[in-house]
Amino acid sequence: MSVQALLYIIAVILIVLAALPLRTRGVSLALLGAACAVLAYAWPVITN
Repeated sequence: MSVQALLYIIAVILIVLAALPLRTRGVSLALLGAACAVLAYAWPVITN
């Protein structure tokens, strides 16, 4: 499994967790998921 695929999986998990009624103190799981998705999308540009 590539790093890009792993980052996409982490992003999906974080976004799904953000949809659940969980209390997180000062950390937005949706924003972390979006950041992971953007990082996965840009991964080929970053590594080349």
